Amino acid sequence: MHDHEQVIGVDQKRPVYSISAVARMLDIPVATLRTWEERYQQVVPARNDGGHRIFSRYQVEQLKFVRAQMTDGASAADAHRVLAEMTDGRRTLTIAQADASPRLLILLAESDPYAAEFGEYFLKTEGFDVEVALGESAARDRFAQSSPVVVIVEVLIAGGGGIELCRFFKSHPGVSVIAVSAVQARDAALDAGADAFLLKPLDPLQLVSTVRDLQRSSAFLAR
Repeated sequence: MHDHEQVIGVDQKRPVYSISAVARMLDIPVATLRTWEERYQQVVPARNDGGHRIFSRYQVEQLKFVRAQMTDGASAADAHRVLAEMTDGRRTLTIAQADASPRLLILLAESDPYAAEFGEYFLKTEGFDVEVALGESAARDRFAQSSPVVVIVEVLIAGGGGIELCRFFKSHPGVSVIAVSAVQARDAALDAGADAFLLKPLDPLQLVSTVRDLQRSSAFLAR
């Protein structure tokens, strides 16, 4: 097996990120992402019922590869051709391990204290500062007081008030929002402005990598 060969897990291929989140993560205009999809048909995201594009983490890594190739002087067409050769059904790109993250503040808005404790533990273990808010009003208060850069919102908080919380947090510039839920609420959460949606029970590594992706602190693909 070559160094770049790897089996990509289901979690890596699950649609998670909105196109606007991907554009910010990669510093690529939304219009460019749409053009690449239509012209080269190499990175084709899923669509929700409203027609919005939703990318998996592996697709984000593919786009990082394209961008890195273009930074090295390749044209968009050549970069996508190389990507096609790398993912021709026999080989696959290696997802790089995330870099050590900077200390940044995450607000965890939950209704379940046990789930909150679980998320807080793993995020702190990875070097993040975490504040927990149990309930919708507490989440709004803590947000105003601490100004976190990432908010993780349980969609079912306050009987489903997490959707409105997503909309509220995304109205503040520079804030990344990750919606989580034990029920499938991806489309509603992304339509409300969430940058990503994760289905419970949460995989700790996926949660951490999603935070890092949205803060653009993940490593580029290994060449």
